[in-house]
Amino acid sequence: MKNVLFATALVASTAAVPAFAAPEAYVLDASHSQIMFTYNHLGFSTGMGMFSGFEGEISFDQEDPAASSVSVSFPVRSMLTGWEGRFEHFMSDDFFGASEDEMVSFTSTSIEVTGDDTALITGDLTLNGVTKSVVLDAKLNQTGMHPMAEKEWAGFDATTTLIRSDFEVGAFAPYVSDEVEVTISVEAMKAE
Repeated sequence: MKNVLFATALVASTAAVPAFAAPEAYVLDASHSQIMFTYNHLGFSTGMGMFSGFEGEISFDQEDPAASSVSVSFPVRSMLTGWEGRFEHFMSDDFFGASEDEMVSFTSTSIEVTGDDTALITGDLTLNGVTKSVVLDAKLNQTGMHPMAEKEWAGFDATTTLIRSDFEVGAFAPYVSDEVEVTISVEAMKAE
């Protein structure tokens, strides 16, 4: 879920690559990065939630984008649902049984550049104490100088579908959909 590597692979596929290029560090802009999720609730509505304000790191290798990497983690209790009762239900033993320090994390394991501004990013997602491999379908939105921060910046979107029961949070499936659609939108700045 996480994570800032998406731009990393994509930036490399569109930039001229000097022979002496070395990996460069980027960090997520926590104020402009979010992970949204949606699920079908009994066929009557689409439930929604979000994680925001998280941090992560990218190592971007311009010579070999596939050698880039991303790592992101955040507390599961940072979930936003728009209604306190729903949040408490998600944190209950019906779903996460989440302690204050329980984390969600994503660490990339490979990148496949698929086009001028697209890549498939495979990584290990740890959620509810279960680690599974997931693939993020990522798209580079833009790279360049941030007009206010006056630093190199990158922005990208990514999507994936998770199966709740794979992470032992499948309560009430199939009435509440086992599939959860995830949309990620992040900005990242070159580290100082």
